[in-house]
Amino acid sequence: MQPFMEWSDNLNTGIDTIDLQHRKIVDYINELHRAAQIADRELVGKVLHGLIDYTIAHFGFEEEMLANNHYADIEEHKRLHEKFITRIKMHLANHEKGANVARALTGELQIWLIAHISREDQRYVSSVTETSEGIVLKMLKKFFD
Repeated sequence: MQPFMEWSDNLNTGIDTIDLQHRKIVDYINELHRAAQIADRELVGKVLHGLIDYTIAHFGFEEEMLANNHYADIEEHKRLHEKFITRIKMHLANHEKGANVARALTGELQIWLIAHISREDQRYVSSVTETSEGIVLKMLKKFFD
C-alpha cells in the first residue's frame, strides 16, 4: 500500500535529529491514514494517542534546542506548538465521542506539517549551531527515553 505522505528532501532542515523526528511524525500520519482506510476505530485512537505523545516530546526537544541556541522567536514558536497540540487533542476528544475524524485529520496533519517545517522551522535553522554530541544525547535521553 502506497503511503499517504512521502517524505520530501525539501522538508529537511539540515539538523539530522530534527529531520528524523519529523519523519517519525510522517510515519504517524501514514499510520492514521491506514487506520482510516480499514475503518479501525480502536487503531485510530491508538495512533492519535501515539502521535500526541510523540509530538509533545518532539516539540519539547525542539524548544529546548532553541532555548540552548538563544532563538529570538522561541515564544512564538512555542505558541504554535501549543496551538497544534490543542487542536489534535480536540480531534482525539471528538474521536472518543464517536466522530469519524481520521480521514479529514490525515490531510490536515499533512498540510500543517509541511507548512510548519517549510516556514516556521526553517526560520530557526540559521540560529541553531551544532551543539556538542553530549548535549544532543542528553536531550534525546530526556525526551525520548
